[in-house]
Amino acid sequence: MDKKDSFKVFARNHPELVTSVKNGDATWQKLYEIYDIYGENSEAWKNYFNKGTNTFGITDIMKNIDVKSIQKHINTAQKALDIVEELTGKEKISPIKGPTTPRPINKFFED
Repeated sequence: MDKKDSFKVFARNHPELVTSVKNGDATWQKLYEIYDIYGENSEAWKNYFNKGTNTFGITDIMKNIDVKSIQKHINTAQKALDIVEELTGKEKISPIKGPTTPRPINKFFED
């Protein structure tokens, strides 16, 4: 196996290198040159390996949530449920509590 193929295997085993390239911290050419000069077991890789260890944490997910947008969608859904309730004349069903009046236990549907 030549040096290029062994670098490909090395890169597949370390997905944090892909993250470094996607973030613009490095190029594949630069990473290959480091691999060619220093090899796999080198201190030169510690900067790249440490950066990719925590790619998606709960804090990253929470940063991307737009609470105002979620509230807007909930309000829109509530308005739609209110309209359906008005049109059908049925009682409102709470998603948490269920129907506001208890259902009969032995109610059968007639054909």
